[in-house]
Amino acid sequence: MLDTTSLVHESYLRLAKAGQVAVEDRAHFLRYASCAMRSVIVDLVRQRQAGRRGGDADHVTLTTRAGAGETAGARQILRVHDAIGELARHDARMAQVVEMRYFGGLTEQEIADALDVTDRTVRRDWEKARLWLSNALK
Repeated sequence: MLDTTSLVHESYLRLAKAGQVAVEDRAHFLRYASCAMRSVIVDLVRQRQAGRRGGDADHVTLTTRAGAGETAGARQILRVHDAIGELARHDARMAQVVEMRYFGGLTEQEIADALDVTDRTVRRDWEKARLWLSNALK
């Protein structure tokens, strides 16, 4: 996977490639950066999984479990990504809280400032989102 420095660099490159992004303030930037980090992580997992499948190469099923741990983690990231998308259809703010916390690594206070809500609201949203995601990922 990516280390923190690589994730920040890749996210910066995505932000720079997007061109002139109209960032209103720090809070808006944090929301946007969390989204970019999520995109980088998910794209990397998808790229690695496609490479493992060999693209156009002949597919052969192996009988060994070697490397199963890494693909399980990659599958989990994609499942969380899909579940967050579903959560966003039900409650956009809860999805943003998860994205900023899970992919952006922001604290409750930073998320509260970015979303212009109280830290108590963020904690409540985080707890509800965790329960919702737990059920969705079963």
